[in-house]
Parts: sequence; structure tokens; C-alpha cells
Amino acid sequence: MNLLKTSLPLLCGFLISACSHTAPYTKTVSKVDLPRFMKPWHVQAGRFTSFEKNPYNSVESYTWNEKEKRIDIDFSYNEGAFDGPVKKMPQKGWVKDTVTNSTWSVQPWWPLKFDYLIIGLGDNYEWTAIGVPDQKYLWIMTGEAQFSHEKVQEILAKLHESGYNTEDIKWVQHNKK
Repeated sequence: MNLLKTSLPLLCGFLISACSHTAPYTKTVSKVDLPRFMKPWHVQAGRFTSFEKNPYNSVESYTWNEKEKRIDIDFSYNEGAFDGPVKKMPQKGWVKDTVTNSTWSVQPWWPLKFDYLIIGLGDNYEWTAIGVPDQKYLWIMTGEAQFSHEKVQEILAKLHESGYNTEDIKWVQHNKK
């Protein structure tokens, strides 16, 4: 009986915290045409990983690797300034949901893999939004380096309406060419 008295508050606290945990975000776009998606994307804004320190000119390029049946991902940016040192992070990706092509597994390096969700996509593939189930990261990317902040704000508003966290967004500057 004494064990029950001391364990009950701990059990109740555990159950309350477990129930209050946010469910993973799973809403993706209904269909991605992979050949159209395979191109360079300019990162405009988002919540970035710790490996993306003070990025300028961020570009994430996707190439279908037919031999390996995967997506080769080349991410690069200038660190700290337009002419800062170029940082590169090659990655590999695999389509997990082959019905919609909107859920991938991405591997920055072995053995680490994470789910990559295509949560927004322009009708003409002029922009895309990428998220992760725990909503920790977000990338808003466009086909052109120069893209209006107002349009990015509209994309963020759509994502917010769909339930994705759009707080603490950082912007990426791109050279005007």
C-alpha cells in the first residue's frame, strides 16, 4: 500500500506528460512529380539545423540516381557572408511514400536518417516547403534565388493554417545577379 501511495503521483505525472506530447506532423502534399522536383532549390527561410550556421546563398539540389534508386542531395551555402567560405553537405534520400512521393528518408551521413516531409508545393513547382514530423525544422525553398518576402510570408501563413509551427523563422540572403 505504501508503494502505491508513493508511486501513484509519479505515475499520474508521467501519464499527463505523455498525453500532452504533441503528435507528429504528418500532413504532406497530395502528389509530387519527382522529375519536376529534381532541380536546384534556393533556401529562402526556415528553422535550420545546427549545421547551417549563418547561411547565405543556400541551395539544395536534388538529382535522381537511377542506378541506386535514390535522390542525391547536394546542399551548399556561403557561411557568414555572400563571399564567405562555401560549406557543402552531400546527402542521400529515399522516397518512403511512393504513392505521393512526398515523404522521404534523408541521410546526411551514416547511420543517421530522418523523415523529410514535403508539406507545401507551388502549383508550378516555383516553391516548396519541407518539414519534419516533430516540426523542429522548416525550409522554404524556391526555384529562383530572388523571391519576394511577401510570397514567403504567404507560404508561412498557409503552413501555419495547416498546423505546422512557423515561429522563429530565419531568412537567407541571396546574391542579386
